[in-house]
Parts: sequence; structure tokens; C-alpha cells
Amino acid sequence: MAEPGKRAFVIGHPIAHSRSPKIHGHWLAAHGIAGSYEAIDVAPADLSAFLAGLRGNGFSGGNVTLPHKEAVFAGAGRRDEAAELIGAVNTLWFEDGLLTGGNTDAYGFAANLDEYAPGWTGNGAAVVLGAGGAARAVIHALKTRGANNIRIANRTLARAEELRDRFGAGVTAHPLEAVPELLGDAGLLVNTTSVGMAGKGKEELPADPALLPAHAVVTDIVYVPLETPLLAAARACGLKTVDGLGMLLHQAVPGFERWFGVRPRVTPELRALVVADLGAAA
Repeated sequence: MAEPGKRAFVIGHPIAHSRSPKIHGHWLAAHGIAGSYEAIDVAPADLSAFLAGLRGNGFSGGNVTLPHKEAVFAGAGRRDEAAELIGAVNTLWFEDGLLTGGNTDAYGFAANLDEYAPGWTGNGAAVVLGAGGAARAVIHALKTRGANNIRIANRTLARAEELRDRFGAGVTAHPLEAVPELLGDAGLLVNTTSVGMAGKGKEELPADPALLPAHAVVTDIVYVPLETPLLAAARACGLKTVDGLGMLLHQAVPGFERWFGVRPRVTPELRALVVADLGAAA
């Protein structure tokens, strides 16, 4: 059992939208831990001072969200391999007295697919739409699981080429116009773009899932709405679909374990709690 009174946080600017307090608050209660997890709005100009005061304010660590992931990457005393390869930090903890930065997004992505699409790793080529920070996490997860045919498609080809160069063998870069040709033998389609997100081109499809083979899995890292137009279209084609909420839930597990000393589980009860919160915010 963790020591009473341990504190953790999520910082961002803005931060009111974060579901992390719901997730960690649920686990604290479920495990009977007398700790706290707080959402704190930290403006970019105040970030350095906030990080410098963590120990003095009794924090064991916390989560980092937009717009701070890259700045905290630069400011951490040590970084894990995932953070180094992804180029961003979303989780902080103290290790050997050093403020250490990690990235659990790749873990969360893979764990979500493990839960809802077992066997996804042996499905063949993977097509990743988008080349931002989320795409880096997805590609790291795919590489870690042994994927050797990862096709990145992005509106700006140069950004896809940057990721190809970053991740090396088995990764190729393509313009969005090439997506129809990339899908015919793909076993996994991942949307990391904002297309389909509530309020951002939500009626558009970033790719046509009808072009995928029948065994393909389609996943979208967007979780508002839970079923994006891409997932709805894929389901209508009879394809296996996985929404983005599980990635959010699973990425929270390693941080909670580091701060509070207990490894929590992602349960149907937790998912229902966050789904209800998404509905209340809609």
C-alpha cells in the first residue's frame, strides 16, 4: 500500500477538459489510497517554476498534456526510451533523485488493441494516417511489437519523411493521395489526425475502409465522439474496430503505479465512468 498523502497532478493550459482526474480518482478510491490527483492549469511562462517546485510541494510526479509535452521533454533530468523516440513526455516521476520523464502513449495504444483486437500484431502492414506527436507514439508501439511494414501517410509529405527517418527500417512515407493504394493488403489502419473529431471535419473520412481486406482492424485515437465516422464506416464494412478511449485509460496505468505503488486495472466500471463523463460534456 502506498504511503498516505502522496500527491500527483496533470498539467496543461487549458486543463479543465482533462479526464485524468476521473481516472486516477477512481483508482485512488478503489485501492483505498489516501492520496490526491489534481488538475493544474500551468501557463507556459510558469512551467519551469512549477517543475522546480514539485518536490517542495510534496508531488510524487504527474502527467503532462498540451502544450507542455515537448517543453517538459527538454526540462526533464532523465528520459526513458519511449520519451526519447517519441520526442515528448507525458508522465513525470522521481528516480534516484532526478525528475524523470516518460511517455506512456505507446503503451496505452498497444494495450488498447490487445484488449479489443487480440492478435492484431500478426495482421500484416500497418497504415498510419498523420505524422504528429500521436503518430510518433503509435509508430513506436508498432515497432516495439515487431511491425516491419509501417506506412505513414500525411498531408505534408516532409513530416512523414521525418518520422520515416526517425524510426528507420520498415517505415515508409507517403502523401495522402496514396492512401487508397496502401490499404489493399493492410491489416491495421490507424487514424491519428483530427479528422472525425467533434467539431473538426467530423463528417469526413480520412480513408475509405472499404478498400481494406476483411481481416483488417481499424482504430482511431480520437475518443470524442467515441465512434468516429471512420469507425462507423469500418463497422459497416464488417471490419473489427477499436475506439480511442482505451488508449487514454491504459496510458494512465504506469504513472499511477509509479506515484502510488499499486498497479491499477482498466475495468468496465472505469470505462463506463469516463464514457458517462464524455456524455455529460457533449
